[in-house]
Formats: sequence, C-alpha cells, structure tokens
Amino acid sequence: MSFLSSLFGDSDQNESSETKINWIPLTNLDQLDEIVNESKEKQILIFKHSTRCSISRMALKQFEREFDLDTKVKAYFLDLIAHRDVSNEIASRFNVVHQSPQLLLIKDGKSIYDVSHSDIDAEALKEKV
Repeated sequence: MSFLSSLFGDSDQNESSETKINWIPLTNLDQLDEIVNESKEKQILIFKHSTRCSISRMALKQFEREFDLDTKVKAYFLDLIAHRDVSNEIASRFNVVHQSPQLLLIKDGKSIYDVSHSDIDAEALKEKV
C-alpha cells in the first residue's frame, strides 16, 4: 500500500464497499430492446458515466451512497467512453439530450425522468418511482 493510500484510503476498495446497487452493465445495443420491454413491468434506471470525468465520478459515488431503491427499480450502468454507440442510441431512442453523468428513469419504454450533473439525486429519484 502506498503512503497516500494509507492516508486517504484506496478509492477502489471504498467504492465497492459503499455501493448498494446491483448494477447491470449496459454494453450493447440489444440490451436497449430488453430495457424497453422490461420497463413495462418494472421501472428501469440507466446511469451514464464517463470514466474520464471527475464530476461524473463524484455524482456516481454520491448516488451510490444514497441509493436504496434496489427492489423497486432495475439498475443499468453505462460506461459511455467504452460504449459510445449505446450512449448515442439512448439519446435517440429515449429522446433525451446526451449528458454525462446522466440518470434516466425508463417506464413503459419512455424516459420519464432525466437529470444530469449535480441534479442527480437519489432522494429526488425516490419521488419519481
């Protein structure tokens, strides 16, 4: 363990221990068809994250600490740097402007809630579910 890690902790370890979300990796376009179909039975959450953006990382960590809707929504996680095609299709299919970070709530095949950056808030999401 490095000196800085001993002082500030290992952020990778902290992230995994903090998350209460059973993320499903969103990695291909076919999954969007599944999401549309699944959203007719259960609301779907999509978190679009940029691994190159510190704001996105902070929003993700904060959201993961506060989130407690695992039984009410199915949560998908998109690394939009690795899967830009999926990110672009989300914008087109759900009629939202691309943002990063971005949180969408999908119900009956439509985005019913769409926020980004500092507006990403687990408590605000609760009111929509």
